[in-house]
Amino acid sequence: MKRVVKVGGRAQSDPAVIGAIASVVAAGDAVCLVHGGGDEVSVLQRRLGVEPKFIGGRRVTSADDLDVVRMVLSGTTNKRIVAQMITAGVRAVGVSGEDAGLFRAVVVDPQMGRVGGRVTVDSGLIDHLLAGGFVPIVSPLARDAGEHDGGGGLNVNGDDAAAALAAALRADDLVLVADVAGVLDGDVVLATLECADAKELIERGVISGGMAAKLEAAEQALRGGVTSVRIAGVAGIGDVGAGTRVLSSPLPVR
Repeated sequence: MKRVVKVGGRAQSDPAVIGAIASVVAAGDAVCLVHGGGDEVSVLQRRLGVEPKFIGGRRVTSADDLDVVRMVLSGTTNKRIVAQMITAGVRAVGVSGEDAGLFRAVVVDPQMGRVGGRVTVDSGLIDHLLAGGFVPIVSPLARDAGEHDGGGGLNVNGDDAAAALAAALRADDLVLVADVAGVLDGDVVLATLECADAKELIERGVISGGMAAKLEAAEQALRGGVTSVRIAGVAGIGDVGAGTRVLSSPLPVR
């Protein structure tokens, strides 16, 4: 099975993540991990006297902010995860989304600054790494595909990057790992959630911020042909039945 796992937020600091990835790899699955690191970016921004800004759960990124994002995501965070994976016996390789033109995107909302949307993927590098038995650890930055930018960098939401990568790799499973066990209805984890219902909940403000961004990314992955898309806690990395499975249409009646 080919899996793409996206981990960010508080879930990323859970030591169980490393063991879960190692177990899945040991079982024979091909795995690519896309990571976040937004909390660490915010910490460094504040040390530099800059207050982070967000719109709809997505980080506003000025040209100066982009340097900080690169330092944290493609540097400190990426290499720490790689080191942890290697210690756990995983043949991990750190990759930036800018490397080999892996991710390309365009600025779709000028008020967001150097933030990319409409992500496209050249999966050649990842294909080679997976074929060689490596586990790519990917930071979500992209090259700017806009006509007049000349190839500058863009910050890309990690969920969007993971969704686009999963579609390009024809992944069997995409799991967007959250710091909760799935999409919640009160205290209950929804087993399934249709995209149409998710949109309604987002429009009504019932779901917002980071979870709304995850659901939007899940829909894009399904449109791209990913077989199974789930929002889950860390347990969902190894358990394909865990979390909330996002559906593009109702399950067939049997």
